[in-house]
Amino acid sequence: MAEARNLEDLSRKVDQLQQEQQRLQQEQDKLRNSGKDGQDNKGANDGQPQNDKNDNKREEKNDGDKQEKKPEQKQPEAPKEPLTRRARGYVAQHPGRVLLGLIALVVLVVGGIFLWMYFSSYESTDDAEVDGHINMISPRVAGTVVGVYIEDDQFVKAGQTLVDLDPRDFKVALQQASGAYDQAVAQLRAENPSVPIVQTSNQTTISTGNADVQVAERAVGAAQQEYEAKQADLRSAEAQDAKAQRDVIRFQPLADKEEISRQQFDGVVATAKSQAAGVDAAKAAVQVALRTLDERRAQLEQAKTRLIEAQRNAPRQTAVRQATVATRQAGIISAKAVLEQARLNLSYTKIAAPVEGVVVNKTVEVGQDLQRDEEMLAISQIQDLWITANFKETQLRRMRPGESVDVKVDAFGATYHGYIESMPGSTGARTSLLPPENATGNYVKVVQRLPVRIRLKQGEDSQHRLRIGMSVEPKVWLNSNR
Repeated sequence: MAEARNLEDLSRKVDQLQQEQQRLQQEQDKLRNSGKDGQDNKGANDGQPQNDKNDNKREEKNDGDKQEKKPEQKQPEAPKEPLTRRARGYVAQHPGRVLLGLIALVVLVVGGIFLWMYFSSYESTDDAEVDGHINMISPRVAGTVVGVYIEDDQFVKAGQTLVDLDPRDFKVALQQASGAYDQAVAQLRAENPSVPIVQTSNQTTISTGNADVQVAERAVGAAQQEYEAKQADLRSAEAQDAKAQRDVIRFQPLADKEEISRQQFDGVVATAKSQAAGVDAAKAAVQVALRTLDERRAQLEQAKTRLIEAQRNAPRQTAVRQATVATRQAGIISAKAVLEQARLNLSYTKIAAPVEGVVVNKTVEVGQDLQRDEEMLAISQIQDLWITANFKETQLRRMRPGESVDVKVDAFGATYHGYIESMPGSTGARTSLLPPENATGNYVKVVQRLPVRIRLKQGEDSQHRLRIGMSVEPKVWLNSNR
């Protein structure tokens, strides 16, 4: 759109020049027709040129000033020709000069237009530098340096050993961790069989408890029957005792009357006493049977209690054994983690380059005691560079990602070719350590700068001569594609 607008302006100016040329041609024709009038005016001035007449007038004026009493006399001036007539006369007398002037004017206008188009087709700045990744290298474990294999400005490859730390302490720690791991494995192996053993024991205990309950129940049944039999014997003895006592009462009068013999009566009395003693014996047997029944019932309750205890404790004992096994397994995992950490710490004693680049700012030396995360050198990745150009915010109006860029490097005087990789997310002032605060009442508008990232095209820096921090001057070609 800008180029089309420039072409329209150029065509409009060319049309104006053509109209002006036609107007000058018309005035030249008029001057040719009025040439005779000009010659008559020259004759009226006695053949003297106009400049001589002006000189005479100046001399007369000076003489009049010298004579104070003489009144000043002014001679009438000749009327000047109109500007158009004089221009026509000049064009008629010098047509070549006019044509050259017109051509020069056209060339200047066209050149100015092209020059304006050229200066408006790009944006440039000298506030730019080569940027890239600088990887700070530090040890991951504390130790004493026993070997340094690099120097400043040395090119290193990824994985190349840079520094060695004393590994003996870490080897001892690795052996300790290995022993603790083996011990944890052995403990797990010893604990694993306890779970099935406890399960089998619990099943046996429950089975035994069930059998004991059944035996106790049968014993209670037998004691119950014995108790009932004793009660029947007691009732039989009481009945016989009652009959014998009645017999004594019946035979007493007969014995007193001597209707029966004394021996027979003594037999009846003895039988009554025997029956009374039988009743006592039967009562005692009932009490014994009752106590036996109570004992059998108590034994049954004990058997049932032991069975319930076995049934309830069996899963708990199994869970305890399983928890112990899980604890052993967790101990193995923990011991394995400690073992792996010990191996990693031993591997950290060899510090290798994580990336490819050039060593800068080396401060490590043999015999130095390094702490963890203590910076000892840095690696500049010279194969992954870009340009950070701080353009003014007024220059970003027509910048877009992908536009072509010419980058002039001050160090070499060479020009590299690239493209805009990305546009900035904020100004440099907002991301600084102390960003400005404009709400203090002392606001002064300042044109801000924003960092634009420019990436060089593939193969531009094939020899990797660029270094981070070099000053460059990028020129962004607007409305262009890489």
